[in-house]
Amino acid sequence: MSEAIDVRDVFRVHQTAEGDAAALQGLSLTVREGETVTVLGPSGSGKSTFLRILAGLDRPSAGTVRVFGTELAKLPARDVARYRTHTVGYADQHYARALAPELTARELVGLELGLAGATPAERDRRADELLERVGLADKRAARPAELSGGEQQRVAVAASLAHRPKLFLADEPTGELDAESARLVYGTIGELIRTERCTAVIVSHDPESASIADRVIRIRDGRVSEESGGSLREESIVVGRGGWLRLPEELLRRSGIRTHASARLEGRDIVVSGEEPAENAPTVEALERPREARPVAALRRVSKGYGARTVLDGLAAMFASSTLTVVTGPSGSGKTTLLHVLAGLELPDAGEVDVLGTDVAQLDRTGRAEFRRDHVGYVGQQPGLVPALSALENVELALALRGLPQDAAREPLVAVGLEDRIEQRVARLSTGERGRVAIARALAPRPELLLADEPTSRLDQANAIAVGTLFVRLAREYGAAVVCATHDPLLIEQADETLRLG
Repeated sequence: MSEAIDVRDVFRVHQTAEGDAAALQGLSLTVREGETVTVLGPSGSGKSTFLRILAGLDRPSAGTVRVFGTELAKLPARDVARYRTHTVGYADQHYARALAPELTARELVGLELGLAGATPAERDRRADELLERVGLADKRAARPAELSGGEQQRVAVAASLAHRPKLFLADEPTGELDAESARLVYGTIGELIRTERCTAVIVSHDPESASIADRVIRIRDGRVSEESGGSLREESIVVGRGGWLRLPEELLRRSGIRTHASARLEGRDIVVSGEEPAENAPTVEALERPREARPVAALRRVSKGYGARTVLDGLAAMFASSTLTVVTGPSGSGKTTLLHVLAGLELPDAGEVDVLGTDVAQLDRTGRAEFRRDHVGYVGQQPGLVPALSALENVELALALRGLPQDAAREPLVAVGLEDRIEQRVARLSTGERGRVAIARALAPRPELLLADEPTSRLDQANAIAVGTLFVRLAREYGAAVVCATHDPLLIEQADETLRLG
């Protein structure tokens, strides 16, 4: 079988005023024609940069990238555009951005064919064929707002394959979906790329992506650290020269090992143990909830709909201080709407929204904004950061707008694991790192009510555990009510309370 992708000693260095940032550091990888490869790795490891280079959206600083025999780094801009149009199908992690809200599913799937000159009959025939395959034939006349998140993503995948590309690339295709919808999407991707005989590279944090892979590649620090077949039973560890080991960050987080550890030999096994945590750094388990937590927010008979679709129907819920509550449920069940109503970003159709004794729904727009500024922290699915500012400056700005001392900006960035990236401009950070900056920005003012919408959807397992631990600590130490809309089992397992919708 011939090689579809041949990547050799690729570096990608971003030069900034704050210094050089290397996203890829000598990455080498070969993918055979017709093969499906899943690329896993921690946030900031270079996965998305690698995919952007394969898509022709970025160029390497050094090394060679050949796709079907073409050296991408040497292609003129016009030929790169032609390569992207004819050779590549790209499914972005923000699938909603690729779906024009005024078009139907049938029109969306056939859009790229139309741009390539296909007739209306050819477009419709191909769109109907793909929608049938992804189980959405009965939704061909539906617009994106009328589809669930999983259905939208399946439409986006079908649209990216409509022009029969030779190479299919997907960047975190299920990051914003619940587990059941994610399984459906991966099943759809697996079936379509086999039928279309594509070579596929899928970047993900989700181990479920390995279910459709011929090979699984792990990237750490901008290079390949591990390669295996399509199963993920245990994570193998590469032993470097001189006996150096790189232990998986998730295992370190779960074990409580931080800066020092001890090792001993038991038979043929090496056992690594962590030292006892310092007395001034209590574990989350040691931070007990107060016996009498006070109500911070409550929804009373809240209803909210969009057109003919009812999302929240007479919902009643209470969110207490010193408590991490997760709101979970299938895509489209109203999790984000619930957070928006609590934050005063949307008004309910009926019912009362009580936050700290104030009915937020009765405030005018300016009043809601001022109340949110003074009492509520919000982490949306999109970070909403200022790209030209550094991570530290973004957090400092949030504090300055609230009239708070800016010297508190560094601590939350260290807490979310960005101590080495504090001075880096946000535009140069990975998607997962930007998400962590947004979390730090919301934490810095120490709000009484913290709302977070899928805060770990683009984070690797180690950082997802760290963020959950951080939320618990915020709740315990500062008496905050923390409410997270999430599908992530790692976050759900750390919660004090669970509210299920749908």
